Amino acid sequence: MRVKDETKQQALFEATVKVVNEIGFASSSVAKIAKEAGISPATIYIYHENKEDLLVSTYIEIKKGMGRALLQGFDTSMPIRDIFMMVWRNGFEHVSKHRADFHFTEQFANSPFIDLVDMEEVNKYFETIYQVIQRGIDEKIIKDVSFEILGVFMFYPMLILSNKRHCSGFALTDENIETAFNMAWDAIKL
Repeated sequence: MRVKDETKQQALFEATVKVVNEIGFASSSVAKIAKEAGISPATIYIYHENKEDLLVSTYIEIKKGMGRALLQGFDTSMPIRDIFMMVWRNGFEHVSKHRADFHFTEQFANSPFIDLVDMEEVNKYFETIYQVIQRGIDEKIIKDVSFEILGVFMFYPMLILSNKRHCSGFALTDENIETAFNMAWDAIKL
């Protein structure tokens, strides 16, 4: 059995994101991704069963990175509101530095490939945030509604505002980020 090479895995990840962002899922092929990565198409099958597995794995890897980024500086002793503000700032910073990854996940989430993802695996990267949400509900700081509803009002504004395709005029200034956060926080707090 051949040994997996970290450098090739990283090149494959980057090539997958680039090719899909440029030509879409339907036009992307193992051969095109391999060519972009500078590896043989056969090499992809050392790492992935097929194209679908490659795409799903890329999505999960991006989500894992986002989960780590959101929790930078995380401290459970902080007040709930401060934790969410930190998560927001981390989110804006991460998305602005990884726009290509963000665009890949945006396309992926709106494609049939999303049905192939084990959402429990993805959700584990955000488990700490779910625990903070539950703590906020238990302490009667956050409205007692489903996590899905809270997520829409708390995190989707950050994702939309971070996306130049949706909000080309939004400047990522501290003032704008704080204003947007305050509006999102007002939507979920009791």
